[in-house]
Amino acid sequence: MPTDDLPETFHVTTDEQLRAVSNLTRHRIMAALRFEPATITQIAERVGLAKGSSSYHVRLLERAGLVKVVRTRKVRGVTERYYAMAARSVMLPDPGEGGPDVLMRHAVADLEASSADGERHVRMAHLRLTDEQFAELGARLEALADEYRKLSDPSLPDASLVFALFHPAPRDQTPGGAK
Repeated sequence: MPTDDLPETFHVTTDEQLRAVSNLTRHRIMAALRFEPATITQIAERVGLAKGSSSYHVRLLERAGLVKVVRTRKVRGVTERYYAMAARSVMLPDPGEGGPDVLMRHAVADLEASSADGERHVRMAHLRLTDEQFAELGARLEALADEYRKLSDPSLPDASLVFALFHPAPRDQTPGGAK
């Protein structure tokens, strides 16, 4: 299925949608559908789930509008449904101060589950930037991610890029340390 007709971004706005994307298994199902549609059986194989569990999670994602049936076909009298993402990317609401950032938690879980034998580039840098430099760096990171997303070839193995540019919460400056 060509992705040219997909909306660029799906904005998560309801509690049902937020619950759907907050689950790590459903996050991984959406990742499995990034580049090509798949049946429940194919999704189960890609994610390592039982077919019944895969069906349950896909139904929740479909009900929330995050995935959709893009084609069907009859196989031995049974209708086989192919599911795909409803948009190229999913935009989550700001979790608010002190709230859990679902996307980053899923990214860390995926990083921890990835093979330590493979090539990985993980780095944390502490920077001191002006407001203008901060905004410029954020824009450059987003543009770089967009550039490489357009180069993605579904026949190649998956690679995930996650970045977070933020101002950390202020630390307690009283003698004795943390709050």
